[in-house]
Amino acid sequence: MLPIKTKNELDKLLKSKSNSKVLGLVPTMGALHKGHLELVKKAVQENDLVVVSIFVNPTQFDNPEDLKKYPRDLSKDLALIESIDSDILVFAPSVSEIYEHSVHSKTYDFQGLDNVMEGEFRDDHFNGVGTIVEQLFKLIKPDNAYFGEKDFQQLRIIKKLVEIQKIPVNIIPCPIIREAHGLAMSSRNERLSEKMRLKAGFIFKTLQSAKEKFGTKSALKVKEWVKNQFLKEGDFEVEYFEIADVETLSPLKRKVKNKKYRAFIAVYAEDVRLIDNIALN
Repeated sequence: MLPIKTKNELDKLLKSKSNSKVLGLVPTMGALHKGHLELVKKAVQENDLVVVSIFVNPTQFDNPEDLKKYPRDLSKDLALIESIDSDILVFAPSVSEIYEHSVHSKTYDFQGLDNVMEGEFRDDHFNGVGTIVEQLFKLIKPDNAYFGEKDFQQLRIIKKLVEIQKIPVNIIPCPIIREAHGLAMSSRNERLSEKMRLKAGFIFKTLQSAKEKFGTKSALKVKEWVKNQFLKEGDFEVEYFEIADVETLSPLKRKVKNKKYRAFIAVYAEDVRLIDNIALN
């Protein structure tokens, strides 16, 4: 399996294979794991033709060191994709191919979805996400695009991007895939020591307990309890824990009947930033 490196080559290939086929897209930054592969399998089941993009997008990193350390292994990624279906097209462009002469992001009005949680701690992150996703949508013109719920805030923002830019694509959310001990699968997990990777199951275990407590306690009490759990554990540094409205992502102050809420967390373990979330009702 050979990756497609240029936009022109991809455009020609897609035109030659179009014939009114239903086209699916799975955007990734590579370092593929089982979570990514579940997205790819779902896309293969639901579409006639699938494109997987592999591109470590510099404009969504606010920390240059994080960008530098992000795991990359294109040959391994290609082998994993080929094991699912050898007809999948893999688009793996260079930074210069995507951004040409100027590596910068567009500015979007995501109507406040980008100002909380990840947006509060990662400057301009979602403008970078929006820039690359919009370019991929306009270049590939997929009918369906697949995103994991681990990045739930990103998922909401991509849905908003499609709405404000009037892009004709169905956004398909896919459940979080977890390791055996509960840690949400992420390319960054590879940077954890084996001991810490096992211990990091504590994050999901705490979220599950928070969900139980949310049934009888206020959001403030649940937040205090979660922060105390991590303080007692000691091996993690909590960047944020928030309970928010699923639609607006606004932090919850008082529960409203028939509204859906989700808990979101970001923690550091061995200087590796891990995020997770869970539906509360």
